[in-house]
Amino acid sequence: MFDWRNYGNGIVAFDTGYIRPILAAVHMIVENDRVAFIDTGTNATLPNALAALKNIGVDVTAVDYVILTHIHLDHAGGAGAMMQVFPNAKLVVHPRGARHMAEPSKLVAGVSAVYGADFVQRVYGEIIPVPPERIIVAVDGHVLSLAGRKLTCLDTPGHARHHICIVDDQTGGIFTGDIFGLSYRELDVDGRQFIFPTTTPSQFDPEAMRQSIDRLKALSPPAMYLTHYGQLYDVAQRGDDLRRRLDAVVELALAARTPGDARHGRIKQAMAQYLLSEISDHGCLLPERTLLDIWETDLELNTQGLEIWLDSIV
Repeated sequence: MFDWRNYGNGIVAFDTGYIRPILAAVHMIVENDRVAFIDTGTNATLPNALAALKNIGVDVTAVDYVILTHIHLDHAGGAGAMMQVFPNAKLVVHPRGARHMAEPSKLVAGVSAVYGADFVQRVYGEIIPVPPERIIVAVDGHVLSLAGRKLTCLDTPGHARHHICIVDDQTGGIFTGDIFGLSYRELDVDGRQFIFPTTTPSQFDPEAMRQSIDRLKALSPPAMYLTHYGQLYDVAQRGDDLRRRLDAVVELALAARTPGDARHGRIKQAMAQYLLSEISDHGCLLPERTLLDIWETDLELNTQGLEIWLDSIV
């Protein structure tokens, strides 16, 4: 059975099945048997989404919204497939992402340029367009009603310019996509959670990320709900940790900013050593090889994003 976390407040997280277990989650908000999905994973996530609906005792007609925090394919690649199966759903997406969901060819081309066409086809499959009339463009402050449960969309750039977060008025929790970092459950120690930023290509902007993090922290949510992975508590402390580690990886990148064939390796190695030091201070006893395996994808993508940012400020 796939990973399933019911937080007891109308919010459920389940594993998308992306790359490895408990790497990426879809969240469901459930109110009076009406459902909103936050992010979709890839096309391969659809069976888990259908199983999740069955687990809560509703069918596909109960889904009112499929909300994308942003259009990176580990968050949005399955949107078209889900929209085909959920007849009543509207897709909710940032204004910068809406056109790419309706006509995804440029999105796929951009992702293929970074990762390679073979990888994109193998991992994500066909990205299915969503009819424009089924898309809601979520500007900053846009409010959705899920059976009367108020969900407010906030424009939160820094990870990507097409990123939103969703504030659940009923619980005060915020669904943060990637803007409030990554926190993997394997790294929890005695109930304490470890968090670090995601500086993925190609629109990483450290100052915008700082502002978005501060905006979310200022709302004093009791919990954040991260796509990678699940419920994050002790938000004030974790937010401070995230800001500090964001500043640290930016400084690591600046220290290695001279272009050249070796720059990528220098940044990646420095980031790995920094995270290993931080996780040791956190008290995690997992072997170094296990930790590097957990972070393998993130270390590579974070390095790529930092390099693109460095080239943009030269």
